[in-house]
Amino acid sequence: MPHPTDGSCIFCKIVAGQIPCFKLLEDDKTIAFMDINPVNPGHALAVAKGHWPTVDVIPADVIAAVAQTAQKVAKAVVSELKPNGVNLIQANGAGAGQSVPHLHIHIMPRQAGDAVSLNWQPKPGDMKEIEAIFKKLKAAL
Repeated sequence: MPHPTDGSCIFCKIVAGQIPCFKLLEDDKTIAFMDINPVNPGHALAVAKGHWPTVDVIPADVIAAVAQTAQKVAKAVVSELKPNGVNLIQANGAGAGQSVPHLHIHIMPRQAGDAVSLNWQPKPGDMKEIEAIFKKLKAAL
């Protein structure tokens, strides 16, 4: 069964071979390639071959495959580049910083003091609010 595509999507064009990339690996459901606007050296992307914009619409087996591809790339990043850490980032929607509406996971090598602002300082939450949201989500699951 063919993957859904969007002719205006840059990642669909990369999957189709219409735009070149530094391809790291490829299987039937995913492709991984270097990010050409890297936050740090070694920044790569694991991308679903089909055009599903966000986590809420992608089939479970495909997002699982994207995660497996991201893990393979992350292992190579750790062994070859020896960063201080690696972030796996998967954003959904503009409010979360998603710039290409095609599901992908960033594999981002991190170095101490690299000034990449992804981290936050944990602070205690309101237990009543947490419980109310928990009940709403639990009922939906």
